[in-house]
Amino acid sequence: MCRFALGNCYAHGPPTVAKVLRLAIVGLMRISWIFVCVLVLSACKSGSTAPAEEQAVPPAELGAPAEEAAPSAEPPSAKERPAAEPDAPAPQEATTLVFPLDPNAPADVAAPPARAKRSKSGLAWKVLKKGTGRAHPGKFDTVTLKYTGWTPEGRIFDSSANYGGSLDVPLNHLIPGVVEGLRLMVTGEKRRLWIPGKLAYGELGGAPPEAPRQPLGMLVFDVELVSFKKAPEPPAAPKDVGQIPADATKSESGLAWRVLTEGIGTDHPLDTSVVDMSFTIWTTDGEVVDSSMLRSGTDTVGISRLVPGWTEGMKLMVEGERRLFWIPEELAYQGQPLRPSGMLVVDVTMIQIRRELHQIR
Repeated sequence: MCRFALGNCYAHGPPTVAKVLRLAIVGLMRISWIFVCVLVLSACKSGSTAPAEEQAVPPAELGAPAEEAAPSAEPPSAKERPAAEPDAPAPQEATTLVFPLDPNAPADVAAPPARAKRSKSGLAWKVLKKGTGRAHPGKFDTVTLKYTGWTPEGRIFDSSANYGGSLDVPLNHLIPGVVEGLRLMVTGEKRRLWIPGKLAYGELGGAPPEAPRQPLGMLVFDVELVSFKKAPEPPAAPKDVGQIPADATKSESGLAWRVLTEGIGTDHPLDTSVVDMSFTIWTTDGEVVDSSMLRSGTDTVGISRLVPGWTEGMKLMVEGERRLFWIPEELAYQGQPLRPSGMLVVDVTMIQIRRELHQIR
């Protein structure tokens, strides 16, 4: 470009030295401006494209599946990324619940001694203090207890001291191993129970959903039966409790029923309805699972909280109606731990749909 500028000067005759110098200076200034423009254009182009390390998609957060990251989303530049709060604590991983070691845990907490007695279920025990009388609490009686529970490592996880020193509770609300042990005891008696996981909150390796914060595996309890109060006698099981009778009506799901008393009205509960009802539940061998007759006689229940087959049946009923349902296992507890297995038989009367809690449409 300098040659082109100087060549134009020769068209007007021989240049003087001053002219040549002046033209040279002008040419150099033009070249400088052109060079500056080229640099500015280069800078603009390079500024529109992020460096390679900023173009890379940031990794998904720790613990999130890789497919959940959005590769098309443009990550913010380093200047745009907000700085961490100076006083904000660093994120921590979730920790497993650990129970405190008890320096006063029994010496034989790790395993039942050779002299301990055992039942067919696997429960082991020894008597620490003898009681009085001969009566034993029934399955649905309300018992008053003093107790402490440990893991085999001597960690204390529960105690009636947390409830004022003793606890009043219906016996059937306790874990199976404690229920079995207490039904062998009399008033005033104290025992140490070694309860296998299958009779407690589950075996090691999986947490049942109904007790996610309780220890798994074998547990040890010192239990004292302070007193107990007899529950009302539950209704006797129907004659055809063992199998679905031929005259029962069936739905496509496998639910079967018989209408025992006709109801009134035309309104049926919805999935979200709350009803007043009286009921008794049996297993097919005639054992009572639960009954409102053991309490006030009537329970108020949201029907969506019942097992699926029972919810289905309640939606067919009207107020005042009484039915006997045969609920197959796949519509009942479906093999859940610590729940009755097999088919359930339910005698239920729907007393009232609670319209103040849910408006029937």
